[in-house]
Amino acid sequence: MTDFYQWMQERLPELRAMRRDLHRRPEVSNREFQTAAYIESKLDSWGIPHERVGNTGVFAEIHGGLGEGKIVALRADIDALPIKEETGLEFRSECPGVMHACGHDMHTASLLAAAQALQENRDGFAGTVRLIFQPAEEIGGGVHAFVEAGKMHGVDRLFGIHSAPDLALGTVGVKAGPNNASVDCFKVRIHGRAAHVSTPQMGADALYAAAQAVVALQALVTRRTSPVDAVLIGIGKLNAGTAYNIVAEEASFEGTIRVFTRELRAKMTEWVTDTVRAVAAMYGTEAEIAWEDYGSPLVNPEEICREVRPVVAAMLGEHAVITDRPLSCCGDNFSDLQLEAPGAYAYVGVRSEETPGSEGPLHNSRYNIDERALPIGAALYAQMAWKWLI
Repeated sequence: MTDFYQWMQERLPELRAMRRDLHRRPEVSNREFQTAAYIESKLDSWGIPHERVGNTGVFAEIHGGLGEGKIVALRADIDALPIKEETGLEFRSECPGVMHACGHDMHTASLLAAAQALQENRDGFAGTVRLIFQPAEEIGGGVHAFVEAGKMHGVDRLFGIHSAPDLALGTVGVKAGPNNASVDCFKVRIHGRAAHVSTPQMGADALYAAAQAVVALQALVTRRTSPVDAVLIGIGKLNAGTAYNIVAEEASFEGTIRVFTRELRAKMTEWVTDTVRAVAAMYGTEAEIAWEDYGSPLVNPEEICREVRPVVAAMLGEHAVITDRPLSCCGDNFSDLQLEAPGAYAYVGVRSEETPGSEGPLHNSRYNIDERALPIGAALYAQMAWKWLI
């Protein structure tokens, strides 16, 4: 069997049912207990052995009937977002304030369907398919538990998908090079000395130092990096002070940097840290800065893209292969799995005029997908594993 797309199209009602089951019961990062149990129940029904990784991650393997061979890893993220759903769908979220607004229900259902297809046809390939159902992607988590548990050891090829409301149904983005930015969060706390505003010289104004640091950080983009580099520094939160007539003793702010190369990522982290500390010192204050790593730049190797594109073209036609999808400053820590094995991320078009909300953007309360994209995502998972293992 090699035509997994036809197989998936014939089972669209089953695919749709799985996606809707998952959509009704979304769970936020690291709380995906029902989701993990649902995944396990499906794997059990198909005779696929599995295990937990961490509290809510699920890992499974399918061994080909033709003996030893390569190892292919397929990954889907499973968590939802703290968003109140406003789609009005019959199968809308039953969990108040939580919604699958990023397509992870599609990814999970697609990988489950691929698992079933590969299990039923395991006598046709050699080697091993590893299934990674990853929690906590929305907060930059979940990946490292699989790596630390050795689940990426020996992997020859890696593949994943994401719903893409910017792409029309029936198209798939397979772009070589940078696709998504790295995501790093920084949290700054500035310590000063309180005083009455009438005697500022008696204190050290943490609020003013924080404000100057926020402004100074933007100059890193315009004066420390090349104009042709895509670099973003965003500050989303600032808190300071206790009263209108008191020099602020404490201030804090939080932000993020987004870049597309590992080299620039390291430089930006260093420059942000140095700038914050230097500005704080100028005004007699001290700064603490803490970093959180949410994901590396997502970069698709050209070699792997050359292996994926013919599969898409065979399924959907040459016109369906999109190789120039614009860069996104959103992150996805599939990228951290790419540090462990050569792999590619494909973006499955879900937009259609017939499906309200499918035009995006992601992470909004009305997001939906055209469910005819489900067989495409599922077939891509299965077909890539098949291609690499036969």
